[in-house]
Amino acid sequence: MARDYKREEEKELIKRFDEYLKNKKFSFFELDDFIFIIDHYLEGGKLNKALKICNMAIEQYPFSIDLLLDKAQILINIEEYEEAMVYLDKASNLQPNDVEILLLKANILSLTGNYTEAIEIYESTLPLTEDKDEIYYHIGLTYQSLTQYEDAIKAYKQAIELNLNNENALYELAYCLDTIGELEGSISYYKKFIDADPYSHFAWYNLGIVYNKLEKYEEAIHAYEYAILIDEGFASAHFNMGNSYMELERFQEALNSYKQTLEQEGPSAEIYFCLGAVYEKIEQFELAIKYYRKAVKLDTMYDEALFGIGMCLNKQDKWYESIHFLNKALKLDPENHFYWQAVAEAEFKTGNILSSLDAYEEACSLDPGNINIWLDWSFIPYDQGHFEKAIELIFNAIEELPEASELYYRATAYLIAAGKYKEAFKYLENALVLNFDNHQMLFEFFPRLETQKALFKIIDQYRKENS
Repeated sequence: MARDYKREEEKELIKRFDEYLKNKKFSFFELDDFIFIIDHYLEGGKLNKALKICNMAIEQYPFSIDLLLDKAQILINIEEYEEAMVYLDKASNLQPNDVEILLLKANILSLTGNYTEAIEIYESTLPLTEDKDEIYYHIGLTYQSLTQYEDAIKAYKQAIELNLNNENALYELAYCLDTIGELEGSISYYKKFIDADPYSHFAWYNLGIVYNKLEKYEEAIHAYEYAILIDEGFASAHFNMGNSYMELERFQEALNSYKQTLEQEGPSAEIYFCLGAVYEKIEQFELAIKYYRKAVKLDTMYDEALFGIGMCLNKQDKWYESIHFLNKALKLDPENHFYWQAVAEAEFKTGNILSSLDAYEEACSLDPGNINIWLDWSFIPYDQGHFEKAIELIFNAIEELPEASELYYRATAYLIAAGKYKEAFKYLENALVLNFDNHQMLFEFFPRLETQKALFKIIDQYRKENS
């Protein structure tokens, strides 16, 4: 009852303030009221409104540290770093050596590339706070921004020595060790925490993360299992175990792990996306779409979930519906070659040849080393009977990827279709040299038995001469 009453009071406060803004009628607000109202609009993502209210509040309470810090934080969020620093200096004059003020200053310095100064400020806060592990974590991040990975590793290790449960420090430590190629050798470091406390679910969990990064998925799963045995409600361990099962293509077990995560942690866009991905893998496309839609409902900017919907529709030959969702994903991430490639295929299937060609061209410009894009792109003019255009594209592909036998076999097919037999046999010989076994792909282009026999005769002769 008390909680419901408090919630009603808070709603009434917001309503009263909105009426005050609308009608400009005098109304007095306590400092705590202003702070609550600012937080309310910040949580709703309404930064400009929160800033406006902050300014009004500072006029009434110019010496409030909380308001000065709120304004500085809003200015940081909208990337007005110089002005934010002005308000932090004002707060610092009122309350020197305040840790929160110093941390915000260090954050601005880091965001503006002044990493050395940021580290100096972080280090100056160490004697002033009990949460030293968080300070070391931020020092590590700053060294990481400088690509000084050895120093970052030292800082993360100091954070972990102080607090084994600092998940962020453990994760970034694994990333840095992986970057400098020392992750394998660090397993003993992580096992040290287990030896010190075998019942630390967090120690087992982080060992699992290391194994996962090393692509030792079975070992990762065993580590996560120990973490869950110690703490059955450890949602992160269930989730990461699901990811390891996905890598091993053990989809039913992945599904069970993700469902456990959902039960323990509640709904999130990420867990709905993962459930959708499992259902897509086991070809239960309607269920996959259902969960991808749930992910998008919670996060409208979740382009991977929109792409997932599009791909599920593709696999059901619902090409027109697919294009709608693929284009939505593409709008959110226009530099993603997978999205362009999928759009190109869907446009081709619906007969929108020009749109398909444009999409393949864009995909290829983003990922010119992708053989499949070249093969699919060049197939369109071939399919339309424009053999010279198909040949031109595949020659461009060979120039880009001179060691890809698939491209030489495809060039052979296009040249035969264009009646350029002598040149075709030259490309066929190159293809056979690069990868003899791939010659089977050539027969897909020539269903007539007579042509297949003629090609087989040439290929068999080459095999005998080079065996």
